[in-house]
Amino acid sequence: MPLPKCLYTLLLSHHFSAATAAARLPKLPNVPPRYKSETISQAQQVLTDYLHATRCLSFPSAEHISRNSLFSLANLIKQIKFSAPNFSNRFERFLRYHPINEFEFFFESIGIHYSQVCDFLPPDKYFFSEDPTLLDVASLLSGFGFPWNMLGKLYEEEISIFSESSEVLKARLTRLKKCGFSNHSVVGMCLAFPHLLLLEGEPGGDTADLLVDLKRVLVDFNLENCVEGNVDAWYGVCKKVSVFYDLGCKKGKVGELMGRKKDIFLECPEEVLLQKSNYFHKFGVRMEDVGMLLLQSPEVLNLDLETPEISALGLLKHFGLNAKELEAVSEKYPHVMGKNRMANLPHLARALDLHQWFFTKIKNEHNLLANYVISDFDEGIAKEFSEGLERIQSTTTPIHTMGKLDFMHRIGFGENPLTLMCLSQLHGRSSELQKRFDILLSTGIEFSRLCLMIRMKPKILNQSPEFLEAKVSFLSEEMKSSLEYLNIFPSFLCFNLENRIMPRYRFYVWLKEKKGLHFESYSIATMIATSEKTFVARVSGIHPAAPKHWFERFSYRKYLGTWRHL
Repeated sequence: MPLPKCLYTLLLSHHFSAATAAARLPKLPNVPPRYKSETISQAQQVLTDYLHATRCLSFPSAEHISRNSLFSLANLIKQIKFSAPNFSNRFERFLRYHPINEFEFFFESIGIHYSQVCDFLPPDKYFFSEDPTLLDVASLLSGFGFPWNMLGKLYEEEISIFSESSEVLKARLTRLKKCGFSNHSVVGMCLAFPHLLLLEGEPGGDTADLLVDLKRVLVDFNLENCVEGNVDAWYGVCKKVSVFYDLGCKKGKVGELMGRKKDIFLECPEEVLLQKSNYFHKFGVRMEDVGMLLLQSPEVLNLDLETPEISALGLLKHFGLNAKELEAVSEKYPHVMGKNRMANLPHLARALDLHQWFFTKIKNEHNLLANYVISDFDEGIAKEFSEGLERIQSTTTPIHTMGKLDFMHRIGFGENPLTLMCLSQLHGRSSELQKRFDILLSTGIEFSRLCLMIRMKPKILNQSPEFLEAKVSFLSEEMKSSLEYLNIFPSFLCFNLENRIMPRYRFYVWLKEKKGLHFESYSIATMIATSEKTFVARVSGIHPAAPKHWFERFSYRKYLGTWRHL
């Protein structure tokens, strides 16, 4: 059930404040635990006074820096001998004789992680008086409404903003307000799209299109009344707008649709939006198509796409396949049949080579997923699979084996005996199997073809990603063979590249090109898969001297006596 808009705004605001408050406090080994909170508070007050009274910073800037630089402050506290009654005096005296690197405290205070602060420190500069522009820009933006501890987002993405003059930035902020936006919405927009603060003159190109969309979403459809006065909420809305641009939606083309579907930006957390977009992208479709699906059918954002059980056969029937089509799919892809989880549906669809069809069905009839109830699965297969699971649980490594089974389900294999048969031949942890699978996909092998190859020869996944990649590269680049050949000879990937594949192939090439011998063309399978004894006998038939050349120049054994004893 969607949250009321006011409650959502409150929760979103709480999310940002809680994230800051929950930051892990630094360790202070010299301070007893019961005094830790009080000591930090006293140190913050002393630092504020020091920056304001001694270093002549404005009081708001001094307070922002001291309140938001806990780890830099802790490093100072550690250098002082603790004494509960006199700590403030000791810390004040310490600062009097040990000037601090003000930039270190500043960068941490604007939200840059303390471990990364050193990457941003200017060389040979310690005081703001040596580079006043940085603090001037921060003070201007903070005065406009930017949260001080979020300015680091701007600095990390568009560092040049902090080298601009205050007058130039003020003019740019005023120009954005004249487009019809409030202060708070301008802040949210600029935090989500920092390049807006670099806008010179009248906007053009992508920037103009972006502003058109933002005006449609934030102003024309009256979003102002839903999140007015809350910078965090505006930032959250604009970040969700940016998600759709990241998905490939064209700026200037989707503002109207976004405005009409504004509940997405009010009621759906960004994390859910990203999770759902990632889910549908797994169907192997364009990111832009995923973005349009979520905008046109936002109902899918409320679906549970993780936990429900599904049946491959039942889902195909539910999506519209007739009896004849179901029979054909079952015969060609028996390893996909049986139960699985909704979370694995995208890869199940790719394993069936029906991912485009599934996605189009969902896009046109989004209620198909909402109305699905598990049905039409083979009880006999389910029973056999269940018995196999019982045998797994009785082994000495059930957790390891179940992890591998989870990998099989993730790539589309269902709960059926074929899956268990493949599982018994796989070696390695679930994460290792996934890496090997992914590297084969990255070589250009189609998802459904790769699953069929694993069904035929599961052991291809028992090798390191580097070896698999090298074999596929050799097949396509040196042997000039199509990757489709692996569909009929997946065992190619199981043979040793250095000791079997390379020498045998290069020997045949040598026979043809260097010796001018004409002989019957052999398939890759015949060339690679035969035993050493059969291979030597075959090349003997080509030419009596061929075995000698094989052992002397190509075979990894590299000595003549070996073949005489075969």
